[in-house]
Amino acid sequence: MRKLILLITVVAAANVSLFAQHWPHWRGPSRDGVSKDTGLPVTWSATENVSWSLPMPAYSGSTPIIWGDTVFLNMATATGTGDLELWAIDRNKKDVAWKRPIAGGNHIERKQNMSSPSPVTDGKHVWVMTGVGVLKMFDMAGKEMWARDIQKDYGPFGLNWGYASSPLLVGDALYVQVLHGMKTDDPSYVMRLDAMSGKTLWRVERLTDAPRESPDSYTTPAIVTAGGKTEIIITGGDVISGHDPATGKENWRADVLNPTKNQAYRIIASPVIVGDLVIAPSRNNPLVAIRPFGTGNVASSHVAWTFQRGPDVPTPVSDGTYLYVVNDTGVVYCLDIKTGQVVYGPERLPTDAYSASPVLADGKIYVSSETTGATVVYRAGPKFELLASNVLDGECKPYCLSSVAVSDGQLFIRSSAKLWVVGERKKAK
Repeated sequence: MRKLILLITVVAAANVSLFAQHWPHWRGPSRDGVSKDTGLPVTWSATENVSWSLPMPAYSGSTPIIWGDTVFLNMATATGTGDLELWAIDRNKKDVAWKRPIAGGNHIERKQNMSSPSPVTDGKHVWVMTGVGVLKMFDMAGKEMWARDIQKDYGPFGLNWGYASSPLLVGDALYVQVLHGMKTDDPSYVMRLDAMSGKTLWRVERLTDAPRESPDSYTTPAIVTAGGKTEIIITGGDVISGHDPATGKENWRADVLNPTKNQAYRIIASPVIVGDLVIAPSRNNPLVAIRPFGTGNVASSHVAWTFQRGPDVPTPVSDGTYLYVVNDTGVVYCLDIKTGQVVYGPERLPTDAYSASPVLADGKIYVSSETTGATVVYRAGPKFELLASNVLDGECKPYCLSSVAVSDGQLFIRSSAKLWVVGERKKAK
């Protein structure tokens, strides 16, 4: 166990220092939506500051994943039908290097198709999950290394809006959650796979008494390391829980995410680790800041603060001093990360629907609108200052569900029409 904690600590440190030019996970190099890139563009249009673009066959909630010269995309070949593929795009040639089949059976469930989970890479391999439960590993040249069908192995997914959680890669471990209940009586579970072989190392049920839709969770697991301890954090089914990464054992839980026991309290925004705090959104109310590494029921002992106007879909982002919250309707808040006190807000962004999560880079917040495709830029810090609202000639319509990715001074914006690459590339020295 001590060796595992040391490995995770080293990997986490390496993610910050070595992966600054990459975007290997859904929420970037440090898994929190923060990039260390500087000199990023603030304004652009279809004819200004765009380095290149590539047509997309369908919209997706999946974020571009970037390692060096390669951009990976989880792709539906058509919006409401067709197949699911992994695309590798050559950043130098500005075109598709290879496409590999993942699964058939793409379809729409509510707003999303089955390409919503973001891939993850370690620079030598790439793993990609789908809404139909097929999970595959490829090497960087596109050779398939292994495949799993999670629904075939453990039963159909039963989420009301379709499966959308991205896998969490930590060293040689791949953590996958299936938290559901609206369309199934099967229990929710969390599992750890051996990343190199795909073999299940452990699978533990994650129990909840949440009714109807409230067990459903579309979040991605998080990992917290502090004081020589490490835990996997899971949110959904009305509770926050901390799990032993080696065994899956639930160390603690806090039943604090649905205090009124609303039967439609599915959770979409993922937990964020800020220092030694877990920031856990729910369905707007409440957003909970909680200290990890407890034992048993910690609802009354570990909650640091709560906020009653949190996000529904977009996952918040923090610079370690402030927490920046963007909700679905474009209302933003800035909170003191230590106390939860409102620094500013409500302030309103110029467009009115957001599913993408905000990204913090170069002292600015970048977040794309779902309906207009505009990427809004505002300044990080204790005072709200709108810097720009950039529309790419309307070509992002009708959907921009994907969060911005940042790499080597460029912004990668995925819409229903194109993958847009904004800014000139600045290779790391």
